[in-house]
Amino acid sequence: MFEENIRKLKEQGLLRQIRERASGQGPVIAIGRRKFVNFSSNDYLGLANHPVLANAATQAMHKYGFGAGASRLLVGGTLLHEKLEKSIAAWKGTDAARVFNSGYAANTGILPALASENDIIFSDALNHASLIDGCRLSRAKTVVYRHKDIRHLQALMNRCKTSGKKIVVTDTVFSMDGDIAPLRDLYDLCRSVNASHITHRTLLLYLDDAHGTGVLGKGKGALSHFNIKPERWIIQMGTFSKALGAFGAFAAGSDDVVRWISNRARSLLFSTALPPAVIAAASVAVQMIRKDRGLIEKLWSNREYLIKALYAIGYDSTLSETPIIPIKTSSNEAAVRMSQFFFKHGVYVPAIRPPTVKEPRLRIVVTAAHEKKHLDKLVSLLKQLKGT
Repeated sequence: MFEENIRKLKEQGLLRQIRERASGQGPVIAIGRRKFVNFSSNDYLGLANHPVLANAATQAMHKYGFGAGASRLLVGGTLLHEKLEKSIAAWKGTDAARVFNSGYAANTGILPALASENDIIFSDALNHASLIDGCRLSRAKTVVYRHKDIRHLQALMNRCKTSGKKIVVTDTVFSMDGDIAPLRDLYDLCRSVNASHITHRTLLLYLDDAHGTGVLGKGKGALSHFNIKPERWIIQMGTFSKALGAFGAFAAGSDDVVRWISNRARSLLFSTALPPAVIAAASVAVQMIRKDRGLIEKLWSNREYLIKALYAIGYDSTLSETPIIPIKTSSNEAAVRMSQFFFKHGVYVPAIRPPTVKEPRLRIVVTAAHEKKHLDKLVSLLKQLKGT
């Protein structure tokens, strides 16, 4: 049925191949019988294979079993779930928090709960697919503003009138370019709009902090990075599956927002709760990075080392502000060839192509677990490519 479609994808250089690891996640992984230096993982702090997380998961499994067996509203959660949510709220500086099964489940559940037909969502042009899908599912009018363009956003907000709410939606760290949203300007704009409504605030700012949590603001996230107070009209979504090395996601915000989405977010209401073992691993990961910022400091040290090395051999990486470093290519085929060259030499760097991005590229992610020899190997191979 889909043979012709698959053939066309192959001709366009867009056919994907799933590779399976034969090892734990980390800076060096096994694929088949070969080992590869891994620059594809979002495991920023190297916690995914950490024994402290594994031990916490094991203990929770012995006490609570593995499967949750039901949704949160049907007592699928445990005391561990409640403890983690309180910990997240305290960490993020909000009234409350609620755990979701993934970042995708959070965005596609929360945004439809927040917005309805009478509301308008303003979405950054380069927002993650899960945010785009959440906007579509909400049935609200969605207006796309140019990437990080505050003036364009303000003009659209002034032009678009509604009797309902306005919701500004953005990633904090854009996962394919590695740049950071201008949160200070976004915050000032949203605050001024809310200040103009004396009786009630009509604007919400929804932040997808999936790639900022554990990375920016000494680990606390993007708001902390910009020294912004988590106002009641700000909702923070973050994940446990990247820097925290576990799985799942959360929403943190005011008590009324969290209570509302707990009653209206379909991805929460109709999904079995995360297993207690997963929750336990996420909890100890949060505790670890709150107590010790050493891994975060190592992450940024490695990132700066690699950025300087790339600059020295002629690669422009000025767009990136985070451990996500894109190297754009002229075509899908060029991206695939570069990725295959790395693979041949024992380095795993995936080619990212449409529809994930408009411009094909290699997406390099540096982590705290990488050693200098790993970074040097990557740079050496890039230097070879530069000379061919």
